[in-house]
Amino acid sequence: QVPLVESGGGLVQAGGSLRLSCAASGRTSSTYAMGWFRQTPGKEREFVASITWSGGTTYYAASVKGRFTISRDNAKNTVYLQMNSLKPEETAVYYCATTPAAGRLWEYGSSWSAKAGGYWGQGTQVTVST
Repeated sequence: QVPLVESGGGLVQAGGSLRLSCAASGRTSSTYAMGWFRQTPGKEREFVASITWSGGTTYYAASVKGRFTISRDNAKNTVYLQMNSLKPEETAVYYCATTPAAGRLWEYGSSWSAKAGGYWGQGTQVTVST
């Protein structure tokens, strides 16, 4: 089991910024990539951003490109999501995930599933006020 601990969520005014963190510990196998996803009540979980662990290649959802930045600290087994110019519609529970496989890292799909060896955090609430 690879526990993921997320932090940094909270309340922020529209147009403001927030930085999320996800720390992984107790790894029993290598992690190829880590990513961020979000889910709003009544909607499907969606891909936000991801980054490969070794090369640092990044992927972003079109809706956040230019405003969000994903990064990682390999020594700390931690991935970050810097969110700028936040919008009210981006209020959601944000989840961190890992995957051991080099799949389609730019979408919420089978590459991130638990059956494929992926792990998910408990989620952190982000609320953007108007």
